[in-house]
Amino acid sequence: MPSVVLLGTLDTKGDEYAFVRDRLIAAGLTVVVVDAGVLGTPGLTADVTRDEVAAAADVDLAALRDAADRGAAVSAMAAGAADVVRRLYDEGRCDGALALGGTGGTSIAAAAFRGLPLGVPKVIVSTAAAGATSAYLRETDLVLMPSVVDVAGVNRLSARILANAAAAVAGMVTAEPVHDAADLPLLAASMFGVTTPAVDMARGRLADLGYEVLVFHMTGTGGRTLESLAGSGQLAGVLDLTTTELADELVGGVFSAGPDRLTAAGCAGIPQVVSVGALDMVNFGPRDTVPPQFADRNLFVHNPSVTLMRTTPSECAELGCRLATRLNGSTGPVALLLPLRGISAIAVEGGPFYDPAADAALFDAIRDTVDRSVVEVVELDAAINDESFAHAAADALNAFLRKES
Repeated sequence: MPSVVLLGTLDTKGDEYAFVRDRLIAAGLTVVVVDAGVLGTPGLTADVTRDEVAAAADVDLAALRDAADRGAAVSAMAAGAADVVRRLYDEGRCDGALALGGTGGTSIAAAAFRGLPLGVPKVIVSTAAAGATSAYLRETDLVLMPSVVDVAGVNRLSARILANAAAAVAGMVTAEPVHDAADLPLLAASMFGVTTPAVDMARGRLADLGYEVLVFHMTGTGGRTLESLAGSGQLAGVLDLTTTELADELVGGVFSAGPDRLTAAGCAGIPQVVSVGALDMVNFGPRDTVPPQFADRNLFVHNPSVTLMRTTPSECAELGCRLATRLNGSTGPVALLLPLRGISAIAVEGGPFYDPAADAALFDAIRDTVDRSVVEVVELDAAINDESFAHAAADALNAFLRKES
């Protein structure tokens, strides 16, 4: 019988958790209730008590209560809950996880659930689900479900929402297992709308060669997830054709993946093929959200939610230096492919971001900075979305991987 971990602060939300627990049991599931509360008396009997959760974080619950520091309490119980939930998973007692709460409860549950592997159902009914959620989700498949009303009592509206959440988790944990291609070497690829043709063609060629390819959208979260997987030992190689997040990191766009982008595969010694896809652009939201200091720049409205800004020659020179410097630290095989006729779908001749001077600055900086004893540089007389470029990238990665094996 599948088992669901129900994690929450039972001192303030005992009735709500009892309602959800009963719905899960009625669906034929085993429920493990974990109490992460601190102050009041639990309104529901827990299978894992708050004392056990605090002890898992090496914290004395009474001392935590006496300190009356809410922030410290949330941090401590989040750490303990993460340890408890992972232990339950390792023991085979967590096929899925569910929590309810406001910002504090969501913080605790998110920290705990993020430690579960990708694919394990994890849902939080949260008052924070409609706001800025990246701090809760990070690079996971955690689902935040809007509570609409506060998680404060079971009423005609909250009951429906909580019942839906329980039914959703029940459906996830009882669904027919997905049979994956676990025997195939696993690769990760980076893609953006303006490099989609290249990545699709390369992915198809790699699939024909016997690989499974995970494609990530380079919107900040995508890059961080790719880096996390590259450092986890789960990937055989990386096809990193789209490094656009470096431009957002440099200039201040909305899709930065942070300073660790383009480092994990090199540190792990994983074979990688890298390119400069979409370094011609910095990403912003709707047109009216572009910072005023960029009003006179070359802007392109990609869609109503995304406005692109062309990178300048000086920005491209810095991007080339940063990209090459990060690759120079690689401990495994790496090839850097330069598409000399266009680095995105809109940077080719006749496109709105066609700028030979900016591209030249990018390529020259790479040539001047790259350590060719570490990085194999391949310059191709093609645009990034040409079939010849896509196949060259796929074949280069395949050659690395065949040599490794």
